[in-house]
Amino acid sequence: MERIESGNWASRLRRFVCATEGEHCEFCSKAINSRHAHLVERATRKFFCACPQCAFLLGGGERFAALRARADALHDVDLSDVEWEGFRIPIDLAFVFHSTPAQGPVAIYPGPAGAIESPFAADGWSRLIAANPMLADLDPDVEALLVNRMNGAREYYLVSIDRCYALIGLIRKHWHGLSGGAEVWEAVRDYFGTLRDDVETKDRVHG
Repeated sequence: MERIESGNWASRLRRFVCATEGEHCEFCSKAINSRHAHLVERATRKFFCACPQCAFLLGGGERFAALRARADALHDVDLSDVEWEGFRIPIDLAFVFHSTPAQGPVAIYPGPAGAIESPFAADGWSRLIAANPMLADLDPDVEALLVNRMNGAREYYLVSIDRCYALIGLIRKHWHGLSGGAEVWEAVRDYFGTLRDDVETKDRVHG
C-alpha cells in the first residue's frame, strides 16, 4: 500500500492505492465497483479501498477514517505575511490538518522526495482558527486547509486530504534537478486551475 503518487484524487484514488488487478476491498477482498469508498489509516496516513460494509464498520473508528469529497474555496482569510512566516514553513505551498495521533495540528509541504512534515505550534493554529472560524469544522485526519501563496498568490481551500496528497505526488512525479524545473511548476498551476474549476462547478450546482 502506497500513498497517492499522482495528481488525481477521490473518485480515481483506486488507481494509486489498489495493489491488485480489478477492484477489491482491501479489508475483506470482496469485489467492488469503480465508485467505491476509501478509508485513511490515521496513524500512517495510508489510503485503502473499501466495500460499503467495511467502510461502514471501520470508517470513523480509532484506526481508520472515511474520506469524503470536499473542495471549498475560502475568501478573505485573515492571515498576514508576518503570521505565515511565523509558522516557519519553508515553502509557500502547504496543507495543515488536525492529526489525531499527533493530538494537534500538523503542517505538510511538498518536496522532491515526497511529503515533508513541519512542526505547527498549537497556539498558532488556535489563533488562526480564532481569526478564521470556518477552520474549526475541519474533520480530523481527513480534511485540511490547503494554502497556496506562491508567486504572490493568496489561495486557501478546505479540501479532503486525498487532494493534498495528490498534489504531493504530482510534485514528486514531475520534479527534476535542484529547483524542480519548469514542468513541475506548470503541473502545480494546472492542479490549482483544476481545483478552482471543481469549486466553481460545485458552487453552481449547489447555488
